[in-house]
Amino acid sequence: MSDTTESPLPRQVADAYVDDLIALDPITGTFLGVAESSSRLPDLSPAGSRRWAELARTTLERLTAAEQAPGGDSDVERRCARLLRERLTAELAVHEADEDLRAVGNLSSPAHSVREVFTVTPTATDEDWAAVAERLRAVPAALEGYRESLTLGLERKLYGGPRATATFVGQLTEWAGTDGGWFDDFAAAGPDSLRGELDAAAAEATEAVRTLRDWMRDVYAPAVEGQPDIVGRERYARWSRYFNGTDLDLDEAYAYGWSEYHRILGEMRTEAEKVLPGAATPWEALKHLDEHGTHIEGVDAVQEWLQGLMDEAIETLDGEHFELADRVRKVESRIAPPGGAAAPYYTPPSEDFARPGRTWLPTMGDTRFPVYDLVSTWYHEGVPGHHLQLAQWVHVADDLSRYQASIGMVSANAEGWALYAERLMDELGFLTDAERRLGYLDAQMMRAVRVIVDIGMHLELEIPDHSPFHPGERWTPELAQEFFGRHSGRPADFVESELTRYLSMAGQAIGYKLGERAWLLGRENARRAHGDAFDAKRWHMAALSQGSLGLDDLVEELSKL
Repeated sequence: MSDTTESPLPRQVADAYVDDLIALDPITGTFLGVAESSSRLPDLSPAGSRRWAELARTTLERLTAAEQAPGGDSDVERRCARLLRERLTAELAVHEADEDLRAVGNLSSPAHSVREVFTVTPTATDEDWAAVAERLRAVPAALEGYRESLTLGLERKLYGGPRATATFVGQLTEWAGTDGGWFDDFAAAGPDSLRGELDAAAAEATEAVRTLRDWMRDVYAPAVEGQPDIVGRERYARWSRYFNGTDLDLDEAYAYGWSEYHRILGEMRTEAEKVLPGAATPWEALKHLDEHGTHIEGVDAVQEWLQGLMDEAIETLDGEHFELADRVRKVESRIAPPGGAAAPYYTPPSEDFARPGRTWLPTMGDTRFPVYDLVSTWYHEGVPGHHLQLAQWVHVADDLSRYQASIGMVSANAEGWALYAERLMDELGFLTDAERRLGYLDAQMMRAVRVIVDIGMHLELEIPDHSPFHPGERWTPELAQEFFGRHSGRPADFVESELTRYLSMAGQAIGYKLGERAWLLGRENARRAHGDAFDAKRWHMAALSQGSLGLDDLVEELSKL
């Protein structure tokens, strides 16, 4: 364990945990901007997982003592302790159920983390590239450890989903390439002085990807064939706690998803009539926009346009609705590397802001991009969404703890804020025409549909009588994909990618809408408490500066601000 004072307080225990975790997991270290992590990768075998669990249990024991120390019950210490205990307890529950032994997916898996970390590894100097070469040489051992975990899962009859497995095999094939793979292309940008070393290390990494691909295709996929893609109520409740920081009433959440579905559908019909008078459905109007709406042509052009959209939001919002530090004002638009899931995403800044926050657009081979599908999404991923929250956490890390500002994130808190941010931009009048507003509502509908199908298919719930789609039947993944496709303006490959994501990350997708509900309730409670004195700018900055909380605690804390 890292050294701490003789009688540490909860924030010190939390930050010592971060230090010790980085030693076990250099991928986390790289995302935090720790230079010493750049050359290494974690042990992804069962032994590596056991070492993390031992650290988590020891940290919880130290936290109990810290809470009893003088000063351990102050508000700042209490909030940090509550987060640390909730997160480690939820993570240990997942570990103790051996979920890491069947971690297969199309968006989040140990193999995805191994590849993604290279996109944020420093590459400015020859020394940086020498560390990259060492990290590339570590890829085979990391992927072999991952395969060891999956092998143990097969022995214990703990299976990943067949659909996620098939998709993952396809992604590995793309990463491996034919005349050189993703790692080879990445290393090609390195300096000539290290060309031989980088090429050889990249070739080793690519060969390790091919080896994993062949094993997944020839051994793992046949072994899991015929197994269910859904997880059932017990596993779903465990994962829901992990992603949402609360023990949800899943049946109430399912009903809420349907109520939001009907509300949003009514608003969509109003905007669709403005876009295409007489449209049979809102999605007919969206298809019209795919053909005749405003578009950005070219990958470079869309990257520049998205940067401009975020820059404009910062200039307009700062000082009026937020108070942003200079280093929080910087965010970069990037194009995502090929071979991943279809959804855009965000990566937060390093702890010293040397690497800024970045949004990532997967192009999926497209070169023509409809504006209606981008504006609200970039308010979500960039400004005022993920970037303002996660970068603000890093900015105020000294007032919180390193843990609260970085790895202690609860998914539903962050995704709920980002969805709240989309709604806020609508409330502030940024969606200036029916085209953009229909796109925003389509994104809102996607989040409501996520609640319905994610809970519905994993728990095999009944489709209610008021549904326009297969009333009285039980949800299956096939019905979920059809329902999602009917209620989305996005292309079929995106819909398929999303359903695979929900099947392999049970309970994560519901956090957007349920998290937004918590943020809205917290704001409304604060507004009622303050009356005419309620200051939205002050509330926003206080809310963004308190670090992450599970939904159990979020409403309570937001209501006090």
